[in-house]
Amino acid sequence: MGDAFCSDCKRHTEVVFDHSAGDTVCSECGLVLESHSIDETSEWRTFANESGDNDPVRVGGPTNPLLADGGLSTVIAKPNGASGEFLSSSLGRWQNRGSNPDRGLILAFKTIATMSDRLGLVATIKDRANEIYKKVEDQKSSRGRNQDALLAACLYIACRQEDKPRTVKEICSVANGATKKEIGRAKEYIVKQLGLETGQSVEMGTIHAGDFMRRFCSNLGMSNQAVKAAQEAVQKSEEFDIRRSPISIAAAVIYIITQLSDDKKPLKDISLATGVAEGTIRNSYKDLYPHVSKIIPSWYAKEEDLKNLCSP
Repeated sequence: MGDAFCSDCKRHTEVVFDHSAGDTVCSECGLVLESHSIDETSEWRTFANESGDNDPVRVGGPTNPLLADGGLSTVIAKPNGASGEFLSSSLGRWQNRGSNPDRGLILAFKTIATMSDRLGLVATIKDRANEIYKKVEDQKSSRGRNQDALLAACLYIACRQEDKPRTVKEICSVANGATKKEIGRAKEYIVKQLGLETGQSVEMGTIHAGDFMRRFCSNLGMSNQAVKAAQEAVQKSEEFDIRRSPISIAAAVIYIITQLSDDKKPLKDISLATGVAEGTIRNSYKDLYPHVSKIIPSWYAKEEDLKNLCSP
């Protein structure tokens, strides 16, 4: 219900909108104030799941500025029934024979979308990865390179630039068989090519240990109190000169926090959740141990509890 001026009542009254007829009706006198209104909002449902393979939606996908035709070209689908089978199959064959300059890009964008979905990444990161790949592809210098590693590297760079970094091991888990070394080489190649195009170094964004903390803690099923303590400890650890990678520091801080809680996590579980080797976590813990009293929040652990931590 809304509020509008009624010409019969000579005042503002509550009105009712009849969605089936598109009429706006005065709730007091019943006068139709506006008829056959056009609903400009999007449809709230799709019928694809109710009619088998036939999806009777009346609109296509959004335009894609990265494609030559904006992604609005017509695609002749395979016939479902006997009627018109010969005609549509013949047209489909001719369409496949025709050269589509965007065919490779479309396949690449689908692969990036699949990897993004598996990692639970937002659409902005996926779009940024598509843009990076398009820039590299336009230079026509990526032929002969591992395509899966190239796409995974684009996604890795996009995560860094959007301040939502993922570890190389996480990217590797969805990279269709590409190894960490191949993704690393592809990343260096992309950064070099983009630098040549723009004439300046590519901004990758700075990685902090706190960027991974909430996700790692979630993988371990830690309590909200422990997660908060771990985030505060990671921020304080940046005040000290600890020459370890942010991922290793994050894993070591999680190990310390769990050892101070009732729900202690074995080193093996932390290694699996963070992707950091057990030996690396031990060495990082050794570097953090002298600063434990200044890193761990006082509300989470007392001095006596810190003294009970095992010596590295």
